[in-house]
Amino acid sequence: MTGIGDQAFITAVKPLVDAMGGEMLPPEQAGEDDVVLTWEGADVVAVRLPQLADSLDHILAALERKHGKPLAELDRKAKQEIVRSLEARGAFSVRHGVETVASALGVSRFTVYNYLNREKEA
Repeated sequence: MTGIGDQAFITAVKPLVDAMGGEMLPPEQAGEDDVVLTWEGADVVAVRLPQLADSLDHILAALERKHGKPLAELDRKAKQEIVRSLEARGAFSVRHGVETVASALGVSRFTVYNYLNREKEA
């Protein structure tokens, strides 16, 4: 049974878990890869982290919400900024990351690589 303090803690961490694309569950249901969060000496909630590929999809969906339209409809400069941001977050270390981003931006893999290389030359 969770107390008022526990509920406040869960409410406080929920936006972070949602932003990561994670899932909150009772601590007793935690698997070995889940992260159990403890508050004031008691296990309050477990967080199931998403697989990296799922995280990238979640990040792309959040970017679409932020921009208010499909990423493919953004101008070239905005797409370049997104690629820079995603590179900083490690999106291209995920298997098929370049392909996933290229598809979301409505550009070719070659274009994504060009955006990445342009940044390294600057």
